[in-house]
Amino acid sequence: MFNFRVPVTTLLILSPAVSVWAGDAPAAPPPQGVWIGKGQFGFLDSHGNSDAESINGNVDMTRYDGTWKNEFYVGGLYGKSNGVVSAERWETRLQSNHTISGDLFSFGAFRYEHDMFDGFQYQGSVSGGLGYKFLNTDDDKLSAQIGAGYRRLRPEDIYKDPDGLVYLRVVHDAMGEAIGTASVDYSHAFTKTTILTNKFLIESGSSNTMLHDEIALTVKMSEKLALSVGYGVTKNSNPPPTIDKLDTVAHVNLVFSF
Repeated sequence: MFNFRVPVTTLLILSPAVSVWAGDAPAAPPPQGVWIGKGQFGFLDSHGNSDAESINGNVDMTRYDGTWKNEFYVGGLYGKSNGVVSAERWETRLQSNHTISGDLFSFGAFRYEHDMFDGFQYQGSVSGGLGYKFLNTDDDKLSAQIGAGYRRLRPEDIYKDPDGLVYLRVVHDAMGEAIGTASVDYSHAFTKTTILTNKFLIESGSSNTMLHDEIALTVKMSEKLALSVGYGVTKNSNPPPTIDKLDTVAHVNLVFSF
């Protein structure tokens, strides 16, 4: 049974957007036939009474070809605290959209993530469905999509000592299941240099519901460079008993566009 729950963060961000309807001028058309996008990178190295190191980064690319829009994303996170690895995760996503009519589009998507600490050795899914662009102006963009697909995942129990060091991993059998998916993508430009984004994704199946919500504020420093401050929440409804359901990540990253 599919279980869709939208986080409070997403509702708060999107509530003012729904009142900004078609009165604004439409956004300028994107460039055709070329890959455009951005990459971002963040690093922390702290030593003294406590030692901590972390690194994160991602690349997000888009290409428009007539009625087609292709998107590619890859990102990763690695962290250590007092010599003990506390975070190790990477994710990749692919999606192709095809405009059916006006603001209505169909999509096909692939997602794979590998997280050493979320209780699943991997989660991978393929899905397809329909989406709609509710807002598409220079200042506000809001789209939502809903679909169905198939997910394969492999749970694992993780046991740690009092210092947080993993001393045992018990890997369970992989399982596959049908899923329902939904996502919302919103952005608002306060000025030409300051942009707020909120991305929400849910995948729900019989064995687990994965929810991810990320909000970020990006301020341009030049035509190619920007600074981004963000906060992300990931929740798995049914991880193994030794694992917390909720993960949060805050970041301050340098962003470069291309």
